[in-house]
Amino acid sequence: MSVGYVLAIDQGTTGSTVLIFDRDDQIKGRAYSEFTQHYPKPGWVEHDAQEIWLVTV
Repeated sequence: MSVGYVLAIDQGTTGSTVLIFDRDDQIKGRAYSEFTQHYPKPGWVEHDAQEIWLVTV
């Protein structure tokens, strides 16, 4: 029988969180990486999609 895992990615406002679960729903791994927030105008926030991709994969 193969072990099997599920990879979950939570793309939040300030960073990416990744969790790996086994077949028993136990967390086997966790990682978090922040990405830059850009403020082009007062009250606005933007993110660079390329940077999000790079910190997530």
